[in-house]
Amino acid sequence: MRHLAKFSISVREEDFVLQLVDETGQAYDFATSPEQLDLVIDALDELLSEDDEFDEDDERKIYQKPLG
Repeated sequence: MRHLAKFSISVREEDFVLQLVDETGQAYDFATSPEQLDLVIDALDELLSEDDEFDEDDERKIYQKPLG
C-alpha cells in the first residue's frame, strides 16, 4: 500500500485538480468538480469527527461515498 506524502489542490477555470503524491514521489492528478471536492471534504470531516482517536479496528473500515 502506498503512503500519502503530500497533496495539493489547484484551481482551473471550471474545476479543480487534486494531486496526491506518494512516498516515492509518484504524483496522481484528479480533475474534480467543486461538488466532488465538497463531498471529499465532507466525507473526511464526517470520518474524523466520529471519534477523537482511531482504535485498532479502524484500519479494517473502508469509508466510501460516490462522487458523481
